[in-house]
This record gives sequence, structure tokens and C-alpha cells, in this order.
Amino acid sequence: QVQLVESGGGLVQPGGSLTLSCLASGLTFNHYAMGWFRQAPGKRRQFVMAIDPEGYSAGTADSVKGRFTISRDNAKNTVYLQMNRLKPEDTAVYFCAAASHTSGPNMPTSDVNYWGKGTQVTVSS
Repeated sequence: QVQLVESGGGLVQPGGSLTLSCLASGLTFNHYAMGWFRQAPGKRRQFVMAIDPEGYSAGTADSVKGRFTISRDNAKNTVYLQMNRLKPEDTAVYFCAAASHTSGPNMPTSDVNYWGKGTQVTVSS
């Protein structure tokens, strides 16, 4: 049974930082591109960042360029999302995703094979 378990969410002040982690099990981790998505209340789930199985390339949403970084450790079956200079508009539930094949660097949701259950990130003073 495949599981993606996110952790690291919480409440942070504007301008602060958080690092999210996603631990994968039940799949051959280094065969999957991994991605992060987010969904704010009343809005559609949107792509944030993705990384290919080897960790050499990534897609990035314009809204987080220069502030967020994605990385993976294939030995630990874990993908990370380092979030810096957080803004209130970054407030959302953040989801981890795994895709065996992607049609582009910005992992379309139709390519996702597995989803995590999400972790809440709230940016507020």
C-alpha cells in the first residue's frame, strides 16, 4: 500500500520559513517524480513545485520562484519543500504527490498517481 505522509506544517509569521517533508512508502521512490501542490480554502488545488526522479530538474510555479526550493533524498524516500520569505497568500493545505510519468515539468494533476493527505501551513501575524 502506497503512503505519502507530509509533515512540518504549522503557523509562521510573514517573512518566516518552514520546511515540509514527505515520506513515501510502498513504492519504488526513485522511479517517481515528486511534487508539491497546495489548496487554499475555496480555491482549486494548484501546482507548487516538482522534481524528477534523479533530482536534477524541477518545475516551479511563478508565485513561489526565488522563495521555495524542492529537494529529495532517495536514500530516505523523502522529498522536501523549503519555504522562505513566506507570505499570507501562501496559506494553504500543502499536498505531496507522486507521478510515474509526467507530461511536463509542472506536473499536471492528471499525471499524479498518489497523493498525501496534506499538512496545513498558515502564514499570519
